[in-house]
Amino acid sequence: MESHAKKAVYFSEAGEQNTDVLLQIVKEYVNKENISNIIVASSTGETGAKVAKIFKGKNTVIVTHCHGFEQPNKSELQERFKQEILVNGAKIFTGTHALSSAERAIRNTFGTLEPLELISYTLRLMGQGTKVCVEITLMAMDAGLIPAGQDVVAVGGTGSGADTALRIKPANAARFFDLKIKEVIAKPSNF
Repeated sequence: MESHAKKAVYFSEAGEQNTDVLLQIVKEYVNKENISNIIVASSTGETGAKVAKIFKGKNTVIVTHCHGFEQPNKSELQERFKQEILVNGAKIFTGTHALSSAERAIRNTFGTLEPLELISYTLRLMGQGTKVCVEITLMAMDAGLIPAGQDVVAVGGTGSGADTALRIKPANAARFFDLKIKEVIAKPSNF
């Protein structure tokens, strides 16, 4: 049985202060591992714009909150960041969260926890960023923005910015349990 050691980075605290260091770690990782698909969560587009510049030339997908997530008829994605993302060749996916969707409305209305939210809370045992990385991978796969059969690096965070990066074997939401978290590249140890 062959094994090889790889180093994971653990931040002392969760949060956006880790963004720039994390993106440098991810850049080194994807170059060394020859990964060509990067998926990144970005609400306002600020992190997405940084990522689009750093990974120009790779299949970079920026996943934003759905339209109306915070307020009806409003998008959190800021136009200036959207333009930077697109100019640098990244794709933007705006859609319903794969691990909450209408189930959040059921919980809010009836006080009942549904299976997808249970999965979300279970993934949060490794931090909010871990849940986000899994969710955006499902969303990008369902949208046809990443290919099946190729590992991706997913980047997510806690609140804003980025503090977690995972190497994932992607799957569609309908085949959720085929998705595999293969490696932890970086994450916070306190969250």
